[in-house]
Amino acid sequence: MRRILYENSLSLVFLALFILSLVGQSLTGHLQYNEERQEHGQPSVSYGQYLRTGHFWEAVTENWESEFLQMGIYVLLTAFLRQKGSPESKKLEGEEAVDRDPRHVAPHADVPWPVRYGGIILTLYAHSLTLALLLLFGVCFVLHAVSGARQYSAEQLAHGGAPDSALGYMGTATFWFESLQNWQSEFLSLAVMIVLAIFLRQRGSPESKPVDHPHRETGRE
Repeated sequence: MRRILYENSLSLVFLALFILSLVGQSLTGHLQYNEERQEHGQPSVSYGQYLRTGHFWEAVTENWESEFLQMGIYVLLTAFLRQKGSPESKKLEGEEAVDRDPRHVAPHADVPWPVRYGGIILTLYAHSLTLALLLLFGVCFVLHAVSGARQYSAEQLAHGGAPDSALGYMGTATFWFESLQNWQSEFLSLAVMIVLAIFLRQRGSPESKPVDHPHRETGRE
């Protein structure tokens, strides 16, 4: 057990932080939701009922959507684009191990099975990280539209308006404001990380160049 915890500590800590943050969001969201209902003369709902509302799921999925979009585009663009001096970029010249085509390399015993299988399976596997992240983005995008439409319709009804469908909601400024306000922050944070990593260091982190490496050096090694 100790070995398992050590070997998976990074993902486990982030999962724990995720759960704590999600619980905190749900608790504070529950309070906010009931405050809004009281302002409109509506009865409060229980915590369990709140977890099934569009208010909760719209807030959750719009954030997940932006995160998966950010990481999917980041993985894709780093395959082709460069940033001089940044450890987040491949070196400016020449090929690296990640560029290697496995079809031109002698297979060894512990290669992943798609590499041994070859063909379309290998082609998909060679791009599977980007595809998985963008698929998760697509799923969250749809969930954001569906849950957001529920919340939007509830607000419309509370103010004497008419409910709307998920497709109708996707045509509103509200939907795109919710999405774009998260997208822009994610893209900004990545741009800042890429540029700051040129000049700043974190000893021991694989996201940083070695402390004694020059600013002009691109890559981690």
